[in-house]
Amino acid sequence: MIGVLIADDQALVRRGFRMILEIEEGVEVVGEAVDGVDAVARARELQPDIVLMDVRMPGMDGIRATQQITEEAGDHTKVIMLTTFDMDEYVYEALQAGASGFLLKDAEPERMVAGVRAVHAGEALLAPTITRRMIESFVRRPQAPGPQVERQLDSLTARERETLSLLARGLTNAEIARELVVSETTVKTHVGRVLMKLEVRDRVQAVIFAYESGLVRQSPPG
Repeated sequence: MIGVLIADDQALVRRGFRMILEIEEGVEVVGEAVDGVDAVARARELQPDIVLMDVRMPGMDGIRATQQITEEAGDHTKVIMLTTFDMDEYVYEALQAGASGFLLKDAEPERMVAGVRAVHAGEALLAPTITRRMIESFVRRPQAPGPQVERQLDSLTARERETLSLLARGLTNAEIARELVVSETTVKTHVGRVLMKLEVRDRVQAVIFAYESGLVRQSPPG
């Protein structure tokens, strides 16, 4: 059973998400939160698997709440940010804070449910428009990678670097498998080794590393 906490300051939004999720087999809405402070408290109390977190809320916003929740809960609780626009200005900050992906508030119900299941299974939830925005952000403010980043990047094999580049484009395991002409099991092995060598906790953090290291800066998705 996937336990979901819904955090949004609009009651109608929370109610709508609850109605969508409660009819799904294997998904349970364990609680609701009205702002960031409430979300942190409820996450601490309920220990949900997934938090659907609105980016913009009064008081403590979703980004600060996400940072607190991921710091306290570690890998147990994953956060999916909810936003009105797929080019939201807070995309990068939210991912740095520990979010595992983004969903648009007006997404189709099937997309929302699939997103919850995907993140729970360890996938990142990054649309091509979001990865494009992240790359463009780094192009505007280039920075040289530090020695540790260079060492970690050098520790990857050529196939692992290729896998990381495809991850950074927002591709799923199945899409990466087709691109590399290998099995999904092989892709999972490559992804696991990338995460271990880079010392990052999930795919999203690996994507951020790819941008910060400059690995994908020259090849934004089309």
